[in-house]
Amino acid sequence: MIPQETVNLILDTARIEDVIGDFVTLKRRGANLVACCPFHNEKTPSFYVSPSKGIYKCFGCGKAGSAVGFLMEYEHSSYVEALRYLARKYHIEIQEEEESAEAIASRQRRESLMLVSEYAGKFFADQLKGGEGRSVGWTYYRDRGLEDETIAKWGLGWAPSGRTALIDAAVADGYKTEYLLGAGLAVEREDGSGLADKFRERVMFPIHSVSGRVIAFSGRTLRSDNPAKYVNSPETEIYVKSRNLLGIYFAKSEISRLGKCILVEGNMDVVMMHQLGIRNVVASCGTSLTVEQVRLIHKFTDNLTIMYDGDSAGIHAALRGTDLALAEGMNVRIILLPEGEDPDSFAKTHTLAQVQEYMEAHEQDFISFKTDLLLQDTSGDPLKKANLINDIADTVAQIPDAVKRSVYVEAVAAKFNIESSILFNRIATRRQRMISEARDEAFRSSRGSAPVEESAPRQPSARELSPDEIATEQLETDKIVAPVERDLLYFLLNYGSDPLVFESDSEFYSAEGEPPTVTEFIAGVIDADGGHLLNPVYQRVYDAYLTAFDEGRPQEEIIRSMLNSPDQQIAYVAAQHSIEKYQLTVKSFEDALTTKDSWLVKQVPKLILTYSDKKLESRLDTLRREMASPEGQERMMELMTEMVRLQKLQKSVRDKMNK
Repeated sequence: MIPQETVNLILDTARIEDVIGDFVTLKRRGANLVACCPFHNEKTPSFYVSPSKGIYKCFGCGKAGSAVGFLMEYEHSSYVEALRYLARKYHIEIQEEEESAEAIASRQRRESLMLVSEYAGKFFADQLKGGEGRSVGWTYYRDRGLEDETIAKWGLGWAPSGRTALIDAAVADGYKTEYLLGAGLAVEREDGSGLADKFRERVMFPIHSVSGRVIAFSGRTLRSDNPAKYVNSPETEIYVKSRNLLGIYFAKSEISRLGKCILVEGNMDVVMMHQLGIRNVVASCGTSLTVEQVRLIHKFTDNLTIMYDGDSAGIHAALRGTDLALAEGMNVRIILLPEGEDPDSFAKTHTLAQVQEYMEAHEQDFISFKTDLLLQDTSGDPLKKANLINDIADTVAQIPDAVKRSVYVEAVAAKFNIESSILFNRIATRRQRMISEARDEAFRSSRGSAPVEESAPRQPSARELSPDEIATEQLETDKIVAPVERDLLYFLLNYGSDPLVFESDSEFYSAEGEPPTVTEFIAGVIDADGGHLLNPVYQRVYDAYLTAFDEGRPQEEIIRSMLNSPDQQIAYVAAQHSIEKYQLTVKSFEDALTTKDSWLVKQVPKLILTYSDKKLESRLDTLRREMASPEGQERMMELMTEMVRLQKLQKSVRDKMNK
């Protein structure tokens, strides 16, 4: 655990322009720096960095945050990982706070396994420099069309033929054999005479974690008489096959930028596609596509394109992957290559433009894919056609989002000229069965019984949400009040410590004491009205701000602490609302014949009245929905009385607003 003093030192030292400048080319524009946004495609720069405020903001895609937030978004790292990155960048030593003996031992063992795995990666790569590695391994890569730059970037290597070549080198350099065993790099000999290398006489493909560390390997034999074409690392404490993807470290930024991930099958497929220039590509690590791998992709994008071989095995793999990805809420499209081609061979025999053109022309949604594929087998048989429609409906049933399901139902109904209600009934029955089976599975698991088979239908599970989704969609539970609550936070974060100097004829004027600050005025009204905002994420930001304000901390320090909060919901909203919204320039004051003080005493009370009006409107909307429900029919008089009372209050508020 990083001590708070060290966290503060890291945050104080980090300069946002230095940090972002490591990843993006920034150009000076007045007091700010600008660039094309690294999070979405654009030709005109809309990505601004403010060194004075310590924040970045893209006015195209809306992403915003501090230096820590940028690293978390761009590198897809955790809060602690981002802090460690900054500590390394600025040469700040981190002295960990005291941990339990068990926690220390576990962390040290995992780190030792990571280090020995990274050592093995370097060892295999170094073998390409001479001897059999150069004559066999390097020659193989070059014959397959890989360039030296690609070989070096991916850390490709060669496992020599000696039975203990890696073990001997690692032990000589001070690594313990227990970690070689633990990392899956060594195995016990069958005759019990000691250890042997797991990988021998194979070209080696390192498997990197999302953060870029080598955690496992996939080794391919070049001998035709070896039945084990590929040998992959076993599962270890640092590597679980079903949770990792080959190439995810090299592809993650491009996946996020383009908003799409392309999934291929083989090691050479993914490497060759990257070399060609298509870099949002990953491959499963020697396994069929798993739910965990789909969820890993879903952290970076909602859109998955499956690009498999056009043979029977590739088609069936694509069908299975489609159902898995749809069940996780992803948008899925499929590209089948011409028969006899795979992404590796296709990339070698075509230019980048030709491959991109083919992908664009042959990308299909899953309905078209399944229809074109399965209609070939119906041969005009009505029963087979009915089974095809049911099969597609069952696939649509996997989609957790009701709106998407509805859109696909209409598409299927139009394609086969059948009533959409028939499909809706089929899907409703299917989903009810899925939920029931998932409930039964959960019950059996809680009783300690054996898990159900992999093929059993699964209840769709929620993916990890990005901060902007959490802030703007999932936790804006009251859409009517949300825009005004966002404005309240804007005034607190930008003008919270400014005084409200009311004129003597104002109803808010007081001759006693100092004028209230914007924060004191807003908090006083909210406290009198129940003391909380209606949208939970905004309430948390409000609480965090008010706690710091009550401690007497300066406004700049409050904002900085919120921008760098480990709670990314708070950090995200703080960043979004720390950008000037009303463009309060000197010229605008002159044009309006006003000052900042007079602007505030006009806008803040007006905003409070608007907030009261929207809260009443929200309550009236709830009453109307209650009156339309069966339960509301029984309480109709009570609800109508309450509605009349609220309407009178709303009229009073609006009369004040119009004065």
